[in-house]
Amino acid sequence: MSNDILIINSTILPLSHKEAKLIEKGFISISDGAISALGPMADLPDSSKAPKTINASGHLAMPGLVNTHTHAPMSLFRGLADDLPLMTWLNEHIFPAEAKSVNREMVYWCSKLAAAEMILAGTTTVADGYFLEDSVADAFTDCGIRSVVAQGVIDFPAPGVPDPAQNVEAAAHFIDRWQGKNNLITPAIFCHSPYTCSPDTLKRAKETARQKNASLFIHLAETKTEVEQIQEQHNTTPVRYLNSLGILDKDTVCIHCVWLDEEEIEILAKSGAKVSTCPQSNMKLGSGIAPLKKILAAGISVGLGTDGCASNNTLDLFSEMDLCAKLHKVRDLDPTALPAKTILEMATIGGASALGLANDIGNLSPGKKADIILLNLMQPHLQPFYHPDLLVYAANGADVSTVIINGKIVMQDRHILTQDINETMEKVRKLADCF
Repeated sequence: MSNDILIINSTILPLSHKEAKLIEKGFISISDGAISALGPMADLPDSSKAPKTINASGHLAMPGLVNTHTHAPMSLFRGLADDLPLMTWLNEHIFPAEAKSVNREMVYWCSKLAAAEMILAGTTTVADGYFLEDSVADAFTDCGIRSVVAQGVIDFPAPGVPDPAQNVEAAAHFIDRWQGKNNLITPAIFCHSPYTCSPDTLKRAKETARQKNASLFIHLAETKTEVEQIQEQHNTTPVRYLNSLGILDKDTVCIHCVWLDEEEIEILAKSGAKVSTCPQSNMKLGSGIAPLKKILAAGISVGLGTDGCASNNTLDLFSEMDLCAKLHKVRDLDPTALPAKTILEMATIGGASALGLANDIGNLSPGKKADIILLNLMQPHLQPFYHPDLLVYAANGADVSTVIINGKIVMQDRHILTQDINETMEKVRKLADCF
């Protein structure tokens, strides 16, 4: 049996229904960008060989993490404006900073920085929404990270779209340029929010997404102020408002969903819409705590997101898992509120489902794309390793030693192979000189 890559002697966490338990000492064969076989070392055929063999003794192989929401270019604004409410943060700091700095060079290099940070922390797939998204797609392609890239739509002059009347048309052209171009990029549309996009814009954007067989992402019910504003303008709540416009369906990803009542949760569930929850960003901006336990209980597909560096301030999905699990235990005064297993699924197969990619990624099984990360378990904070729950409560991004995406090694022994990280950091530091 000939393979492109053969991983041997690894503890394996498949996270698949067929193999839900740990394989204590196993192998993974990778051919043509996909997993061709995996199992105990005893089942590895003697004829197996590969140009690249990784002896992963002392390591855990698991699916790469899926970050269902970020704004990669905003890594330039990390730490620029902290400890502020959302509207003050946006209107008085972030929007002016974007007006001053956002161009194609900024978007490209800051997206490369974000990609490096995510790869170093074990993220192999990311959903991004911003402006000049072609440059994000270029950066992610160059870095070898899988992504759903969504062109931003907003009813104000925006980078690359100075005339708001052209916002949906620009998004349509973006999808046409990238759809089917390569198997790492999935184009989509990102409507900023119900309060920055008119009813007509929202309906045109969704209709375009449907015509293009693409997803629509939107910030929704993030703050109490947003709820009050939509109530004042449209005499309803954000979820009911989008539902009345026909925006919600299985290809709509609603980001944040902090301020929901039980009927709204039912509306989301019936529509088939997905949810991306970003607990650290919601905490830092004082937005609130999403009713995540109820959302999951309703059968809604939920993925975990970091949001952008400007409101988190990291892209480490391991730390996001830890905080998410503990936050909801505190909210409900219940240590069983959201088990680690549920959180781990949100960061892997749940995120893949939310992005419409569950047929390709999210767990380790033959036929799935080879998006695999290796964690070094031989560290004090990961010993003894009784159970995968430890990944949620003790692991961090720095534990990731090797990252494989689409069957290609993009990081080995903590060394990124797809870019010169020192060059990227220097470029971003120079871009930051304007502040």
